[in-house]
Amino acid sequence: MTLAKIVYASMTGNTEEIADIVAEELENLGIDVEKEECTQVDAEDFNDADICIVATYTYGDGELPDEIVDFYEELQDTTLNGKVFGVVGSGDTFYEFFCQSVNDFEQAFLKTGATKGAESVKVDLAAEEEDIEKLEAFAKKVVETVQA
Repeated sequence: MTLAKIVYASMTGNTEEIADIVAEELENLGIDVEKEECTQVDAEDFNDADICIVATYTYGDGELPDEIVDFYEELQDTTLNGKVFGVVGSGDTFYEFFCQSVNDFEQAFLKTGATKGAESVKVDLAAEEEDIEKLEAFAKKVVETVQA
């Protein structure tokens, strides 16, 4: 059975909802899913999964949320060869560096040797219908990449 691990950081609930949408679609595609808040896991926990996903928000002017910084730093020192990764997140287009944390995590994952499973999805605040469709397409693409 293929296992996906989703690690998320959420302040307002928007990013947790994004993680839930991805998790639900992965389950619909027959994938086992473990979703955990970022302070409850270590980057090493991705070693148990086939699919590694981070859902994060961006704080202020492009900063990582405080609660996910340790996880982010650990991730860069983790080897995830043979794993497939994806990054999704929320931000506010009011800020110059919209969803910068999504970009930061994508770069961190590339250092691990993992394969990018799908283009990252960036959501402005809460997920609307169009965002939900993008998140579901993201989940499908990640699964296709793992099965290829």
